[in-house]
Amino acid sequence: MITEFRALSRLRQVQLCLVGAVSVALMALEGLNAPYLAVALAATMSGTLCLAALGVPQRLMVRCTVLATVVSGALTLVEAGMSRRPENTPGLIELCVLLWLVTRVVRRCSPLMAILLPAAPALAAVVLPLRIAERGENINGVIVLIAAGLVPFMAVLGLCLRLYDALRARRREAILQAQRLEHARELHDFVAHHVTAIVAQTKAARFTAAAGHTQSPEALDQMLAHIERAGSQALGSMRAMVSSLRDPSAPAATSPAGGLAGLRDLTREFSSVGPSAELTLDARLADRPLPPEITTAVHRVVQESLTNVRKHAAGAGRVRVRVTLRPGMPEELEVSVADDGRGGAPAARAEAVGAGTGGTWNGGGYGLVGLTERIERAGGRLTAGPGDGGGWHVLAVLPLDAP
Repeated sequence: MITEFRALSRLRQVQLCLVGAVSVALMALEGLNAPYLAVALAATMSGTLCLAALGVPQRLMVRCTVLATVVSGALTLVEAGMSRRPENTPGLIELCVLLWLVTRVVRRCSPLMAILLPAAPALAAVVLPLRIAERGENINGVIVLIAAGLVPFMAVLGLCLRLYDALRARRREAILQAQRLEHARELHDFVAHHVTAIVAQTKAARFTAAAGHTQSPEALDQMLAHIERAGSQALGSMRAMVSSLRDPSAPAATSPAGGLAGLRDLTREFSSVGPSAELTLDARLADRPLPPEITTAVHRVVQESLTNVRKHAAGAGRVRVRVTLRPGMPEELEVSVADDGRGGAPAARAEAVGAGTGGTWNGGGYGLVGLTERIERAGGRLTAGPGDGGGWHVLAVLPLDAP
């Protein structure tokens, strides 16, 4: 309990202390109406126990609620049998706390306990007016008001708060799931791109060695430099991802720098260790500000497509990357990546067929799955399949005014 209290903010601690101190003071003042000092002390202790049950951590709530209501009910029975009783108040602060206990139990306990346990503080609240000396219709009216009005109202309030908590937890889980998917997409887009370059370079070195060709020291050094650079970039991407996860206030490391102009560095890096990649960037987009989600989506389309060319496009010698405004529809952006690799739809790339058509994914990869999710979230659509002249063609259409 002390640990949970210390975990609260300083302002929250001060507020709880003030509320507790004022409540206990009011209970003590109400207890002074009792004709005997022992009864006054017992009334103060009973109210304090009820207040403590209202503020304890959830793991102690059931036991404290039972203890507090038993003490409160026992005191009510004792005072009801006394010849001299308080004339003014039976303990209004304790009554309010008992009613709030009904609400808290309904809100916080397990379903079974939320049905059974509220009966204890509800009963203690209903019989509490029996502590005062006055009898007759006035007391009966108060008991009926508590039993038929206040207790049901507090129980319904607890149900409403319980439903609100469930909806908030479900919404929070949905947000966390969306964040997990986003991080999974980012990790795949960044790391897989660089790791694929390392694998391609390593395969090239092994193929050359197996064929019996001796590489010059300069060529070998250049190949190792490419591998080193790709590995450093992969480590940098993972480090940036971990930093953003550990510190959500840090700027997102996964946002592409330089806008669409950064595509030139992406295609230039790809061409240095693979087929030649030619970039065509619409001049009308040079000075046009684009929403960050659109810019990021364009980068991911190009990056994932180039990664798949490097992994699956056997014999590809040329890749054409086009980012232009759609003809006749200047408010839509068209991103096209096409290669001239052999074969129409190799099994390893067949997973892309369902990307823009709502079909079933045939492959086990997650790159195009995540890419499709990203494009659809930006309000666009993605299609992928065999090109007209062979090879593979990925086409994404994005609205420039992202939803």
